[in-house]
Formats: sequence, structure tokens, C-alpha cells
Amino acid sequence: MQQLEGKVAFVTGAGSGIGLGIAQALAAAGVKVMLCDIEQAALDAAVAGLAATNADVAGIRADVSLKDELKAAADETVARFGKVHILVNNAGVGGGGDYGEWTDSSWDWTIGVNLMSVVWGVEIFGPLIEGHGEGGQIVSTASIAGLVAAVNPSYNVTKYGVVALSEGLRPTLAARGIGVSVLCPGFIRTQIMDSRRNLPSRFGDIEEMNEGANEIVETAREAIAHGIDPRYVGELVREGIEGDWPYILTDTEFEPIVTERFANITAGFDRIRDRVPQR
Repeated sequence: MQQLEGKVAFVTGAGSGIGLGIAQALAAAGVKVMLCDIEQAALDAAVAGLAATNADVAGIRADVSLKDELKAAADETVARFGKVHILVNNAGVGGGGDYGEWTDSSWDWTIGVNLMSVVWGVEIFGPLIEGHGEGGQIVSTASIAGLVAAVNPSYNVTKYGVVALSEGLRPTLAARGIGVSVLCPGFIRTQIMDSRRNLPSRFGDIEEMNEGANEIVETAREAIAHGIDPRYVGELVREGIEGDWPYILTDTEFEPIVTERFANITAGFDRIRDRVPQR
């Protein structure tokens, strides 16, 4: 999508953090943006801040772990702006304990927000983008934990899932005029470690991310507190949409770990290279 001005974007998790950074960058490029978030006060503040810059924006509250609410948000976006060109599946939570600490509820919540909302986002918005024939882009936020299993099991699983979904959809949707990008950020200044502030009551009281591993949690909090500015990430995403980047990365901090992972995979092939049966 070389020309963004005048296009319409729908961004989840847009009340703060990476989602807000993306909304700001797109709005600055002349994109009309529907901001979506579960946290009403943050959403209102984000919309007001962007509207003050004369950006054409609106907001809709939705719990993206509920498909009906995401569908209603899509309907409201079309009613407000007429069409959608860009979908940013960004909403995410960091809930979930480590082995021996997790619960069904924490898995349900993390999968619902981090993975199923992305699946539903594509299912709901894909036909809307395809229908107008003007092309578009789908960007889904995974994590560097979608390339290396760096956090807790449920978070890793959902982020690997977002990467796999994006990779698999890219050739399919390219034939329909829709680009697909996956964002794999490192440490960004967000509120991911405090995700339980927006935990829906239907999930009950679940454990914190890596509960019991206080040193690990505090190290992560410190890294995030001094992490990359979300607005910078937003500019990367804008550039990624314009250039149809398959992968949008934010820094090189984790590159050696990702390289090591692929080296281990290659070593697995090497071990059986001379044993592969002839067909």
C-alpha cells in the first residue's frame, strides 16, 4: 500500500502502548482510524488526543476475546468510515503462569485475546477489505516470543500461533490484493505486565504472568520500563504496511537467540541427513 492517505484502519488495543503508537503513526499519514480497546478511559483519552491534531478518528470499546463484540466493532467502523483497508490485530495480554502454575482460565484468556481475536479479525475484516477491491493490509502483533519461546507457555503458544497464521495467510491473501505482515516486537514501553487490570470477570481470578518467579518478573518490568517508544514502533508498522513487509521487527537485541534457534533446527536436519529413506 504505497498510498495511505485517505485509507481506513481498524486498530485493536489502541488505547495505549503499541496500538496507540500505530494509530498515531497512521493518523499522521492521513489514515482514518477506528481505535478499539477494552479500557474505556484509555480509549477516550487516545481518541481525544488524536482528534486534537485534526485526525479523522473514532473509538469503539470491545472485548476482542468475544467474537460478537469484534463483529459489532467492525460494523461500527463501516458505518462510520464506509470501508476498511487496514486491519491491525494488536490487542494482547501477558497472562499465564509457568509449568505447574497455569490454569484453564489463564489459557482461555490468553488464547482468546492473543490468538483467537486475530483469527476472528481476519475472518471478519478480510472480506470487508477484499470486497471493495482497493487492496489492503493485515498486520498482526505477535512478539519476539513468537520466534523464540522466551516467556511463559500460554504466551509463547499464542504468539507462535500468530506468526504461523500470518505466514500461512500471506500467499493466500496476496492473490486477493491483501498484504499480510506480522509484528514481532522486543521490549517496548507498554503495560503488558499489568494486563490483569482489564481481566474480564468471567475468567475469575487468575495467576499473574510467571507468578512466583519474582526476579524474572522484575527483570522484565525493568526492561519494558526502559524499552522502545511505542510511537517508534508505530512508524515501523506504517513503513511495513507501505512496503508490505512480511516481518516487522523492532530491534536486533534478540537476533542471536533467534539465530541459535534456527541453527538448532538445522542441526536436527543434519543428524538425519544420511538416514532419509529413498522414495
